[in-house]
Amino acid sequence: MNNPSNTLLKLRAELKRLANKEKAADMQRYMKSSIPYHGVPAPLLRQVFKDVFADLDFADARSWKSEVLHIWRNARFREERYAAIALCESRKADAFQTPDALSLYEEIIVTGAWWDLVDSIASHCVGKLLRRYPARIGRTMRVWSRSSNIWKRRTSIICQLGFKKDTDLELLYACVEPSLESKEFFLRKAIGWALRQYAWTDPREVQRYVRAHEGRLSVLSKREALRNIAV
Repeated sequence: MNNPSNTLLKLRAELKRLANKEKAADMQRYMKSSIPYHGVPAPLLRQVFKDVFADLDFADARSWKSEVLHIWRNARFREERYAAIALCESRKADAFQTPDALSLYEEIIVTGAWWDLVDSIASHCVGKLLRRYPARIGRTMRVWSRSSNIWKRRTSIICQLGFKKDTDLELLYACVEPSLESKEFFLRKAIGWALRQYAWTDPREVQRYVRAHEGRLSVLSKREALRNIAV
């Protein structure tokens, strides 16, 4: 049986061994993080996660959630929070990607409250739930799109980033609508990003949408949406 405390201790030991103080300071400054970094670059970080999680075996969703939340809630360094997210995205968690997982992702989104922590969960984890349970998760995304929490709003907008031709346009536009006139940078950026991704599939539709909402879309959203479309 897994012991969450042991996993976190093993993770910390590996991260400490690879720590780079100079890089750590730069990373923290760039990410504007109140939580310090070890300064472990992404390729090494992925290997640490692979090694530390190799022997984990989850009997059920409860044990998986317990492991994720123990790491997340007790994280002292930002890489430890990245580890919790990696465990959410892991193949070991595939069987547990059901609507019951949404409360876990909601906690990470609300308490993470920054793009490096939210975006992976939004596109990889919430997105996977939406693919599997489109009606149920879609209803929740519509609710989140009107939340007072900007990160839940952002999640509702970008959760279909990798859907391509499977994008539910009605849902995407419904989730964008409440934030069209927002002055919040991370919402404006999310709108442009989501539209730009869909433009790879149907550029004419994105052009039509931008024209139809010309007076409400921010300059940033429009620029991002049309960035890869030849005019």
